[in-house]
Amino acid sequence: MISLERFLDIRERFGHFASWAVWAEEGDRPKDNMGDLSVLNPDQNPLLLESLRGESIFLGLNISGRIERPFGNFHDPRPMATDFKIRNALRGTRYWGSYMTDIIKDFEEKASGRMMTFLGANRDFELESIRKLREEIRALGVISPLLIAFGQDAESIARRNFRGEFEIVRVPHYAKRISNEAYRIQVSRTFTEC
Repeated sequence: MISLERFLDIRERFGHFASWAVWAEEGDRPKDNMGDLSVLNPDQNPLLLESLRGESIFLGLNISGRIERPFGNFHDPRPMATDFKIRNALRGTRYWGSYMTDIIKDFEEKASGRMMTFLGANRDFELESIRKLREEIRALGVISPLLIAFGQDAESIARRNFRGEFEIVRVPHYAKRISNEAYRIQVSRTFTEC
């Protein structure tokens, strides 16, 4: 459980790139209601704070476009977005309510290869992002969270910066070209091995 004070502090400081693994129920289609952020408003969702946890942190690589609303990351309603696969994969698991953020902060790039090339030439930028991620972890108030990386690139950055400090696992990236249900099965297998 996250206190209201902690929740509001995190929303204010990190809401432009972070979020929580809580989504509105889907409608008739798997992508329905992805952008409904009312579920992340404690005034509209009185059970929200009880469902939030910082012991597990999902790590994306970086934002692909500007986040317009606090906690809008990983809740993309656009038709081409694949965030809906995360909702389906985490529904009914102990990871629902986990904290979600990007390991690289404040850098818009859709192509992960370009992001990784940039980091290879700009180590200080990566280190500054890691400093900010450590700040987020402190704000969550957890000592030793499980870091769950979406895909190989986020995992490699997490391992080179947190090896021996935190447990790190990788789940497939939600943009992987597989069905919604196949993605859920692959994520579930990873969690069974944790």
